[in-house]
Amino acid sequence: MSSKTPAFAQALRGYRGAVLAGDGPAADALAAWLGGQPHVASAATNARPGVRGDLDHFGAMAFLQGLLTVLRDAGHPGLLLVLDEVETLQRVRGDVRDKALNALRQLIDEIDAGRYPGLYLVITGTPAFFDGPSGVPRLPPLAQRLHTDFTTDARFDNPRAVQVRLSGFDRAALLAVGQRVRDLYAGGTDNAVRVRSMVDDAYVASLADAVTGSLGGKVGIAPRVFLKKLVADVLDRVDQFADFDPRQHYALTIGDGDLTEVERNAARPPARADDVALEL
Repeated sequence: MSSKTPAFAQALRGYRGAVLAGDGPAADALAAWLGGQPHVASAATNARPGVRGDLDHFGAMAFLQGLLTVLRDAGHPGLLLVLDEVETLQRVRGDVRDKALNALRQLIDEIDAGRYPGLYLVITGTPAFFDGPSGVPRLPPLAQRLHTDFTTDARFDNPRAVQVRLSGFDRAALLAVGQRVRDLYAGGTDNAVRVRSMVDDAYVASLADAVTGSLGGKVGIAPRVFLKKLVADVLDRVDQFADFDPRQHYALTIGDGDLTEVERNAARPPARADDVALEL
């Protein structure tokens, strides 16, 4: 690692030495520098000779190589990197957007060339980003790398393709997620039997239906609120209070503070023409 990313190795050694010596400020400065925090270069330099300057784009990508090496040597298979909601790039200034799209293209090419062994990159975005004029098509080389034919029936989509089409969320998927979260929660508590008994599949289904009904029956926008209520209002209480029965002691309530703007709009009943006040 020292031969490929010497600054990363220097900073790691310095951080380890500072921790062992009980030098908290030095350790914090080096950790901040490794994390790309601005205006910490001087403190990091004082903490570890050989660490210079603010971390830039090229240094960050070299650090990614170093991190992958550390993970490999620690026995991990690699690193999953998720770039979520990249469609937000469509709302930034044109030159910034073009620069970001080119950075994605460069990252994809470098992964393909084997520069980041063990790195699995996932980019998520809306169809408008991948196909719309303000998204990927603005950079033809990137569009060529990400193009996938979706003209066939969705049942026959190729899961090995570079781009995967996600189907809409339905009730069955919502129940599956709820049951999976319940099982994961139960696996991390000493009261697993009570959790699985009180929050069985039937109760998960009834809670999912109640949340979906409160959001105008639109399953696609229900997962966030449903999981929040399931964990914070139900599972946590079942785990902490032996006499808590969600069927008797819990009634679902959803206030405006629980919802995003999209969810609040969905929860409102559809407007009618008679509801519009007219000036006579």
